[in-house]
Amino acid sequence: MKTMGLKRSLAAIATGAGLALAAAPVAAQTEKPQYGGKLEIGTVYVTLSALSWDMADWNWKQNHDMGQMYETLFAADLSKSKRLGGKHPFIADAWLPTDAIRGELAERWSWKENPLRLEVHLRKGVMFPAKPGVMAARELTAEDVVFSFNRLEKSPKKIPNYFDHVTKVEALDKHTVQFTFKDFFSEWDYRFGWGYYSGIMPKEVADAGAGNWKNVNGTGPFMLTNVVQGNSLTFSKNPVYWDKDVIGGKEYKLPFVDRVVHRVIKDETTQHAALRTGKLDILSSISAEAARELKKSSPDLKWNRWLATTANRVALRVDTKPFTDVRVRRALNMAVNKQEIIDKYYGGEAEMFTFPMHPEYVGYHQPLKEQPASVQELFKYDPAKAKKLLAEAGYANGFSFKMQVCTCHPDQMELMPLVAAFLEGVGVKMEIVPMEYGAHLSAMTSHTNAAGYLTWVPDGNPTTSLRINFGKGQVYNAPMMDDAKFDARVAEANGERDEKKRQQILRELTTYVLDQAPAIWMPAPYRYTAWWPWVKNYGGEMFVGGGRFAPIHARIWIDQDLKKKMGY
Repeated sequence: MKTMGLKRSLAAIATGAGLALAAAPVAAQTEKPQYGGKLEIGTVYVTLSALSWDMADWNWKQNHDMGQMYETLFAADLSKSKRLGGKHPFIADAWLPTDAIRGELAERWSWKENPLRLEVHLRKGVMFPAKPGVMAARELTAEDVVFSFNRLEKSPKKIPNYFDHVTKVEALDKHTVQFTFKDFFSEWDYRFGWGYYSGIMPKEVADAGAGNWKNVNGTGPFMLTNVVQGNSLTFSKNPVYWDKDVIGGKEYKLPFVDRVVHRVIKDETTQHAALRTGKLDILSSISAEAARELKKSSPDLKWNRWLATTANRVALRVDTKPFTDVRVRRALNMAVNKQEIIDKYYGGEAEMFTFPMHPEYVGYHQPLKEQPASVQELFKYDPAKAKKLLAEAGYANGFSFKMQVCTCHPDQMELMPLVAAFLEGVGVKMEIVPMEYGAHLSAMTSHTNAAGYLTWVPDGNPTTSLRINFGKGQVYNAPMMDDAKFDARVAEANGERDEKKRQQILRELTTYVLDQAPAIWMPAPYRYTAWWPWVKNYGGEMFVGGGRFAPIHARIWIDQDLKKKMGY
């Protein structure tokens, strides 16, 4: 396969620091796959219902819900997983190492010069299945790629400047698409190839009404067949799916299971009960504390440990008093005993410094011990200096502020009172305002969030982290940073072809953002994934790019005999 088009010069590394994959000997791949059965999953976002079925809504969760149907040009090469002897855990939702990307709908691709453009040749014979009332079965063509791109580009909900590096997308023939570039952009493949907003849909779905789940139809391994809001999403096997997997030297048509069900379970205790009783085959995200108990009560479960790329942090609006003063923001950081949170709240199962560059982004992440003293002190508990800074800023008697938190994450609801108690120790009252997920997200994306706002937007990948979280006008910029020089430097980094130079720029910018303290930086916990032994051809992998995981689930089969033997 020709992969010249994917040389972004990004470090070929994977996310998941401290990862301990369950043993999965290569010999296990000689087991004969079984077709049929149902795979029940509690995904990473097990508490959240689908937010939209229309990709033009530019909703961050769309690949989670629609990625079973809508495929992308590129995706993770799962043959490079640790489970199969490779070096990649495929844990991060938006980070694919350069050496672990394969063509999905794309068969091959190459760069052309003067003007700079990318030529993508699509796989032939990839089919959209028939969808009564929407479309007849037909082959995917280059026009579908052009239509999908243009529809996203013209959407009034588009993330500003997201596709500004592309001047034109056109079909050269039935199976060839050409992207003409305005300028080189280091995360081009993430933007339109395997990222959150990269799904390819047919025009017929848009004509029928893309916002209606009953109309959704794509080339992926599964078809959406039922939605019970607040309870479950059911996906059935796509009978004309194109991909195959080689197991034990033999090629098998995918997917193996007849159905995949995503359960929506808001209560954490109920999630664990569903796993213990075999009602869930996989539960993707479990706290370390809960994992310890589940290992005792259900010793047959298999496990995977991974470091979250979604560190909590209390965003402080730098455009709102008293947080317009950097001394106040720094003081709040020093007022929180982060090491105690790691030791006592997380039981040691957390890391101090993981954001905005995850430790596994080798070359982009600069360890805390290598940061300047001004950054290091933000992670040290120093209430005396915090009080001194507050007094210097004119708040010797403290102040109060509102902090919005989502009720969708029980652990955050438990953690925030502890943070509030630390702040009260320096005279600052943080009023916790619980909000349902939809309202909580809307507050940030509409930039109407309170002066304090608990966010867990991930770093994504090393070339997008600073932009999405701190760039002017970006929807996830909860601190409302507005720094023209910073934005220009981020743009410079993303236009730099030399990886080492790009890494240096982004390391410097990361230090700058940390020093500005637009948030109370918090530790990131380790999380666990658990699954039952009857779940085969799986080792805890979670994403193939941009929050999508359908190819992982398409390769899983259920050992029905083992499941019955174990009493389930």
